[in-house]
Amino acid sequence: MGVPARFKQSDIKRAAAGMRAAGFEQIRVEIDPNGKIVILTEQTIRRRDGEGWEDLE
Repeated sequence: MGVPARFKQSDIKRAAAGMRAAGFEQIRVEIDPNGKIVILTEQTIRRRDGEGWEDLE
């Protein structure tokens, strides 16, 4: 028998809906092997994907 999931699809949907309600149009959800859910905003996505810091000023 497998290991039970540490999160549910409803957890991710609720978090994403909250971010959109807060005004973030572009988000990315990442889940690490331990079940930690990380939500990245447009600015964080640009930084992590290699765009320059000058875009954030």
